Amino acid sequence: MTQYKFKINGKPYEVSVNGIADGKADVTVNGVNYSVDIESAPAAAPSAAPAAAPAPAQAAAAPAAQAAPASGKKITSPLPGVIIDVCVKDGEAVKKGQKLAVLEAMKMENEILAETDGTVTKIFVNKGDSILEGADIAIIS
Repeated sequence: MTQYKFKINGKPYEVSVNGIADGKADVTVNGVNYSVDIESAPAAAPSAAPAAAPAPAQAAAAPAAQAAPASGKKITSPLPGVIIDVCVKDGEAVKKGQKLAVLEAMKMENEILAETDGTVTKIFVNKGDSILEGADIAIIS
């Protein structure tokens, strides 16, 4: 895994290139996994950084494929913003309509709610994370 720190339009991004195969790069940007289509193949593995840098912009068009458990309801972000609170933990039982996280977007707080009863099997975000529309927030099984 190769790790980079980028500053794009004044915002910091921590990017990890986890692997490249079949014209796709598996990258992690600020703790969120993305599968990014590579339009031009890198000459060597270290050159993967330029392909990974646009990941924040591309991810809005193509939400990430996660290496998370296949079963369960994936809760995703309805719009880009900043996570200002995470209200549940992995393994916690939740009810439909229960607040999972709070997302600040366009100067408004948006509650991210459980869409089903179940147990939180994975939380993908942390307080302070900048996320894009369609980014995974949690999985409820």
